[in-house]
Amino acid sequence: MIVMKPRHLAIAIWSIILMAAPLFAFQPPPPGQSEFVPIRELPPSEQLPAAPLLVIAYAFFLALMIFYVWTVWRRLNRVEREIHTLEQRTTRSSR
Repeated sequence: MIVMKPRHLAIAIWSIILMAAPLFAFQPPPPGQSEFVPIRELPPSEQLPAAPLLVIAYAFFLALMIFYVWTVWRRLNRVEREIHTLEQRTTRSSR
């Protein structure tokens, strides 16, 4: 008979639980959704307009890019200041 340590037993139980979790997460499809339904046949309440979502996505990406360029600009200014102070120190120490 194999005797498992409590730690190994706990790992084995958690592994089984985590591997079985997706099986319980799957839900059967609703009864009216057994086949493809063209979007033209959907009622207007179930259709999503693409234009507002696209504008929001582009605006979010633009805001992200502006933030990234701003952070790079700040870091570059900091590096330039440090280079300037190092140049001043080296010119003073070489005299």
